[in-house]
Amino acid sequence: MARQRLGQHFLGDLHWREEIARAIRVSPHSTVPRPPDDQHCWIEIGSGHGEMTQHLLAAGTPVHAIEIDPAFLPGLRHLAKQFPSLTVIPGDILEADIAAIAAGRRLRIYGNLPYYITSPILHHLFTFADFIDEIHIVIQSEVARRLAAQPATRDYGYLSVVTQFYTRPELVFEIPRDAFEPPPEVASALVTLRLPGERAMLSLSDASRFLDFVKLCFSQKRKTLINNLRSLAKPDRVREALASLNLRPDARAEQIPVAQLAALQAQLAGS
Repeated sequence: MARQRLGQHFLGDLHWREEIARAIRVSPHSTVPRPPDDQHCWIEIGSGHGEMTQHLLAAGTPVHAIEIDPAFLPGLRHLAKQFPSLTVIPGDILEADIAAIAAGRRLRIYGNLPYYITSPILHHLFTFADFIDEIHIVIQSEVARRLAAQPATRDYGYLSVVTQFYTRPELVFEIPRDAFEPPPEVASALVTLRLPGERAMLSLSDASRFLDFVKLCFSQKRKTLINNLRSLAKPDRVREALASLNLRPDARAEQIPVAQLAALQAQLAGS
């Protein structure tokens, strides 16, 4: 039984499980199967009944199933007796040291995420970005569009910038509500995040300082950067920095790609 307080919606539809397995390349029917000597491991967030766990195990690499709900642990431990490559880890993904769990292997991550904590989970995963090659998540379609949104579109915002700073997002496909038990109130989507993202092409000494700067830029989305950055620099200085980047004085954060936001921060840091 799903627990509402944990935001549980289980992927009960066999067809959509197989579609996801193909998309993330753990199905023998994948267009481009993974090589047999793959040295990665999988971390699954919220394994539940093990709906997708067995698909991940079919890839032949170690799988670490992180599950917060004690009700599912006996079933997962029973599965682990059948599959020695499965390790069941009771606990909260938000408290997990996934680099330690991986024990030197590169990481791929899969999760059908509770919608209400999608953003905190992503922020936690991004702190381990140096260890991760791919993140595959089933999330609310609206959030999926925000992750992949381009500048000057309605969905582009702080979460878009953070995600694209660390990863290269792709909205793979949408999944109908009736594929889940119980059906969520909104549509879902599979999103793939490949690492690294824009960060690899930027010369930033302090990623957290840059993201604090981005948060300030988006603090009031409809206001201009000159207004949002008043606590950081005088309007004339911001106007001058914008001009040096060929940006209009009335530019808003929602219009600016990641690389230009980094360039703007660098300009203002020198003031």
